[in-house]
Amino acid sequence: MLSFDRLNAGDKTIRVTMTQRQSQRAEDRRRDIFESHRHRAFGIAYYMTGNEIEAEEILTNTFITAFSAAEEPGAQEVDAALVGELGARLPLGAPAAPVTREEYAAGSSVLSGRNVRRTDLEEALHTLPASERLVFLLHDVEGYKPAAIAPLLQIPEAQVNRSLISARIRIRRALAERPQVKEKAA
Repeated sequence: MLSFDRLNAGDKTIRVTMTQRQSQRAEDRRRDIFESHRHRAFGIAYYMTGNEIEAEEILTNTFITAFSAAEEPGAQEVDAALVGELGARLPLGAPAAPVTREEYAAGSSVLSGRNVRRTDLEEALHTLPASERLVFLLHDVEGYKPAAIAPLLQIPEAQVNRSLISARIRIRRALAERPQVKEKAA
């Protein structure tokens, strides 16, 4: 519990100190918040940078910022800190050039009947401009709605939707251009 101590007999100031149990509870809450958001934040940071060490730095700075902003940050505060950290390292503010008719036609090519390996998808993801890659990760991987992504990235919802369509087309195109790997027969 709390302990109230008078600083000295003549002073009317009271000092409030936290007990060890309260301190441990506060530490446990901070740890729970970190554990509940770290995998998502690290995954996004890793796929945005392609570098595990840089993703760890982003993760650390994200939580330092989030815990500086709020004693018990929620998903919105963590996401805002993550986007801020990514924005300091990557060109997120500039929208990518729109998809051309040729890119649209190539991206619309049929990939059905073709196995797409995870590594191929990851490599295709890294061909995207940073802003499209982040929108794609937030929407298609993490399940965020465009209405939630727009304020997070401080862009209109229509731009989120355009970026998402463009990202999908560019990924399809990159996958279609990759040579198909034949699976080994068992």
